[in-house]
Amino acid sequence: MKRYTVAVVGATGMVGRTLLAILEERTFPVGTLRPLASARSAGKTVRFCGKDLPIAILDETSFDGVDIALFSAGSAVSERFAPIAAQAGAVVIDNTSHFRYQDEIPLVVPEVNREAIFRHRGIIANPNCSTAQLVLVLAAIHRREPVQRMVVSTYQSVSGAGYSLVEELHRQTRQGLDGERPQTADGGPAIAFNVIPRIDRFLDGGQTKEEMKMLWETHKILGDESIGVCCTCVRVPVNVGHAESVNLTFQRPVSPEEIRHWLGDAPGVVVMDDPKQNLFPTPATIAGSDPVAVGRIRQDTSHECGINLWVVADNLRKGAALNAVQIAEEYIKGP
Repeated sequence: MKRYTVAVVGATGMVGRTLLAILEERTFPVGTLRPLASARSAGKTVRFCGKDLPIAILDETSFDGVDIALFSAGSAVSERFAPIAAQAGAVVIDNTSHFRYQDEIPLVVPEVNREAIFRHRGIIANPNCSTAQLVLVLAAIHRREPVQRMVVSTYQSVSGAGYSLVEELHRQTRQGLDGERPQTADGGPAIAFNVIPRIDRFLDGGQTKEEMKMLWETHKILGDESIGVCCTCVRVPVNVGHAESVNLTFQRPVSPEEIRHWLGDAPGVVVMDDPKQNLFPTPATIAGSDPVAVGRIRQDTSHECGINLWVVADNLRKGAALNAVQIAEEYIKGP
């Protein structure tokens, strides 16, 4: 079996470490692993396949001889270094938002649009974590019965914003449990014991960029701009795992039983939906697992052609690292 030189950019971050774990778990054919990070990580090591590998400092020469480069170090880093990696001959799989909306860059969830991988020109984009889990479910339904409109409310964990917000949640929680008012560094609303209806910056019209990402990316991945998409994205005090309340409207009535059947056949999806047994997915039960879990499948009481769903996934895995590794797996298999 051919083995590959794989670079992981941002190897010390939450997604970067998850990338390393998943490459190892899935026995990806790594010949040489090249963990890369900024100068702040000088002297650090990462664990991979039983060995402690030193972090190399990212620079313009980091990609000589690299076959696949997995990027997860922020948009500014990808903007600068992803083209350099591609020019050096690596196939870049980028987990940031920088390339997602460029027409010539494929935006891929392998179970949904695998064929787009092979239209790359050196760079392939990984979708936003909330979009990745959503489109996996949506595609399995939309291909059986076209969805006319979708209303989504997300409940996104702090790990979606990286270590800093995880640490901030823990700090604020300790303050609250000690009877203090949780304090924030920027004067904004505390995340501990709270929910915040803003992720990313506000745009003209009142939407946040996170909300618009879900609209843009859903249309691009499915190749269908006819689906109406309305989102509200909310940050919640949960360590790992994004949840989504999804309302779908069809042209004809669709039963919950049909939805369960379609999703039961969908790759990467698991149905956890048994109200009599109090069975439904939560971030706590899904964290650390790969599938996107769906429950609370029920009729919309306000619309005869509507269905409600509850969708949960580990945002560090299918929402980021797992999807990137799956893209790499499909790439090496070929068209």
